[in-house]
Amino acid sequence: MKKTKEEAAEAVESKEEGKAAMTFEEALARLEEIVRALESGSAPLDESLELFEEGVGLVKLCNARLDTAEQKVKLLIPNPDGTAEERDMPPMT
Repeated sequence: MKKTKEEAAEAVESKEEGKAAMTFEEALARLEEIVRALESGSAPLDESLELFEEGVGLVKLCNARLDTAEQKVKLLIPNPDGTAEERDMPPMT
């Protein structure tokens, strides 16, 4: 049975909310499951496309979480007097 546009939109919104609640580790584990399923080639085309789209979303989520974590990392620079100074980590290019 085909979904109506409203049902499809609700399903997408529900998936997005679920992804937002995932930890980085959960998203990465799900992404690994998707890769294994796609590599096996056993899923029908429609399901493979859905898995691929979910995987793309998870990659974006993981990248965003990594970017956020990178911004929080600080360097402790020792001073000659034995104290330490906290500085932002320079951007990685």
